Amino acid sequence: MKNLSISTDKMAISLSLACVLHCLAVPLFIVFFPSFAIIPLEGEAFHFWMIVAVIPVSIYALALGCKKHKTLSFMVTGLLGLSCLVVAILLAERHLGETGEKVLTVLGAALIAFSHVRNFSLCQKLEQCPCPVKADK
Repeated sequence: MKNLSISTDKMAISLSLACVLHCLAVPLFIVFFPSFAIIPLEGEAFHFWMIVAVIPVSIYALALGCKKHKTLSFMVTGLLGLSCLVVAILLAERHLGETGEKVLTVLGAALIAFSHVRNFSLCQKLEQCPCPVKADK
């Protein structure tokens, strides 16, 4: 269970970073390497599939951590970040504009990464607890 919790937190952090890199770095990458513009990295399909990957991994990892350390605040922060990502996709450029969409996406990814880093570190502290293990009755 410990390894699964650690792995899902790390995966969720990685997906959040990939989201931010996609949002901020791909336009610069295309400017410097125009031949890569033919790769479909700018479409809304990429955003959709990232959300499909991020939502279950994040909810699962945060739920495991919340169950373990009984701190709900990281779950709430993570859900707020996920909500930002979903709103960014649903409202997209039509209502928010390109800048608004990017700001909301980066904010959501940062909230998700923050909640997983805190979840991970709190779970690690619990694993290193020097308390004696009580025998089962």
